[in-house]
Order: sequence, then C-alpha cells, then structure tokens
Amino acid sequence: MVKNYNEILYIHENIETDRLLLRKFRTTDAEDILEYASDPQTLEYLIWQGSFSIEEARANIYDYYWSRPGIWAVELKASGKVIGAIDLRLNNDDDKAGFGYVFNRSFWGKGYATETLKAVIAMCFEHLQLNRVESNHYVGNEGSGRVMQKAGMSCEGVSKQSVKVKGVFHDQVIYGIIRNDYFDIAYS
Repeated sequence: MVKNYNEILYIHENIETDRLLLRKFRTTDAEDILEYASDPQTLEYLIWQGSFSIEEARANIYDYYWSRPGIWAVELKASGKVIGAIDLRLNNDDDKAGFGYVFNRSFWGKGYATETLKAVIAMCFEHLQLNRVESNHYVGNEGSGRVMQKAGMSCEGVSKQSVKVKGVFHDQVIYGIIRNDYFDIAYS
C-alpha cells in the first residue's frame, strides 16, 4: 500500500508539545526569522546563507517555508515568538526521513530543539509509520549531535569530508533511529 505522506503531514500541520507549537509559518513571522537568519554564529554550519533584511525573511517564507508540508515554525506557546524551524525531508521509496533545524541562538541550551525533535520523530513513527529517521551534523557542531542523542537517536559513524559548505569540506557525524528502537524507548 502506497502511503500518502503529504496528506498525513497536512493533517499534522500543527504539533503541540508542553512548551511549543510547531505550525506553518505566517508572513508575520518575518521579524522573528530575521533574528536567527542574520546571526553568523547560528548560520555557521548551515548550507543556507540566511536572511539579512525583512524582505529576504519574507521571501524565505514564500519561497521555502511554504514550499511543501513538513516544514514547521517553532513557536513558544507562552509568548507566540518563533524561535526556529524544523524541516522534515521524506524519502518515500525507503520509508525514511531526514531533517534539518535552526534555532535562534538566544534560545539555545534550553531544551527547545530536543523537545521539537522528539515531537517530529514521534510523528514520523506514530503517524507516518516510517521505518527510519536520520540526520547528521558537521564536526564542530556537537551541540546538534547532543540534541539528536537526547531525542533518542544513535551515532552511527562519521563520513569524512562528505559535504562542502561555504567552500569548506566538513566531516559529517551520522545519527539515526529505527522504528523498533523508537517504540522500545517510547513505551518502555
């Protein structure tokens, strides 16, 4: 049976956690996007070049954030502020997904990225019924690896100089979690 992942993602356009609402981006989010999208330290390990004006932030909403389901704004429920984004990248043929995320540096170290990733991983296995979720981080960005570990993913190895970002080759640390391991952790 062929799964209609996009239909399931539309149903789960909003995902709520204790402190966060993952939702579609709105044009009114441009200022919050600009805060993290113009910070050189936040952008250091991203292929994305960022946004350096309110117009570029709005263009990112129109051109990328609204391009398909599975891209969520990460909003603090208490204040309505958008502090980041997470992007689910489905591989329909292999029943798996990867992801990327970015968070406003002012909100690093508070558990928001882990809370976000746990919610997306749960949706991947419980609703999309995927077999695997995987991602990576570049050596030097170990904070991202800690987020993946706290969300239940395991380090699977290092791929040497496997990606060129902003003219520099980077080693990638690969993380993954499979369906059986997720359910063993989630329901133990």
